[in-house]
Amino acid sequence: MFAYLVRRLLQFIPVLIGVTFLVFSLTLLLPGDPVASLLGLSEGQAQVDAEMVQRYRHELGLDQPVPVQYGMWLGRAVRGDFGDSIKTRRPVADEILPRLKVTAQVSVAALIVSLLIALPAGVAGAVWRNSWLDRLITMLAVAAVAVPSFWLAIMMILLFAVQWQVLPPSGFVSPFDDPVRGLKLMVMPVLILGWEGAAVLTRQTRSAMLEVLSQDYVRTARAKGLAGRRVIWVHALKNAMLPIITILGLRIGLLLGGSAIVETIFTIPGIGRLLVSSISTRDFPVIQALVLVIGLSTVVASLLTDIAYALLDPRIRYR
Repeated sequence: MFAYLVRRLLQFIPVLIGVTFLVFSLTLLLPGDPVASLLGLSEGQAQVDAEMVQRYRHELGLDQPVPVQYGMWLGRAVRGDFGDSIKTRRPVADEILPRLKVTAQVSVAALIVSLLIALPAGVAGAVWRNSWLDRLITMLAVAAVAVPSFWLAIMMILLFAVQWQVLPPSGFVSPFDDPVRGLKLMVMPVLILGWEGAAVLTRQTRSAMLEVLSQDYVRTARAKGLAGRRVIWVHALKNAMLPIITILGLRIGLLLGGSAIVETIFTIPGIGRLLVSSISTRDFPVIQALVLVIGLSTVVASLLTDIAYALLDPRIRYR
């Protein structure tokens, strides 16, 4: 196991280099001049004030050849230095870290909600296959995937914040600082993100459980007189968790990078909202750092998924 982990970590090095190259290259394809956006100049004004624009481009290193820019950026990124934000002129790390904590709190809560919904629903759908309950669960899962998150967010704000006035419409306070108000502010965004993930996990759980419940060892366990609940929750679900763990690993990256819409609607100061604002202002250093963080989190989640495989299924051996 240790040798496998070392090999996987070594394999991550070229993967991360490839990710950094794609991140740096794709940001250069964004339309617009970041210096002109920083100075608030239109395209015509930028041509008139070319000397001032050139001076700022030199200060930011944007006048260097692209390979030189990439080498300089990669060297700083390895040390955790992503440069300064073009918009705020503050270190990029100082801009990202507080927002990363916010997104992490919302994402972890959303994953917990997804599991609390998906596991019982998926198991129930598999155990009572083709029943009215199975059809209802399948219908709700399909609806959750089909309904856009921004529409669901608007409807929840109108219902819970405007009509019933039981929840605040937007904002964020850490539950560790103010538990009551923090939890109230997190209810709607967490439910939306958790519901979306629960739909995918429910269908995967149902499919995996149907396959496992047809195995010989499950029939043998029932023939020996084991309680039905023990057979389902201990024997069957444990072996059905492998594909579910795979989906969970993918959801981590999706939550970190894909919660921009929900964070924008509920004015949550997370990395998704920061990414949207950075793209609109052509803040290249922040965009590059954020995409790299999201890519790195996906790679780490992949490694943790492989480790979970071995813990859940002793038959898996890594060589």
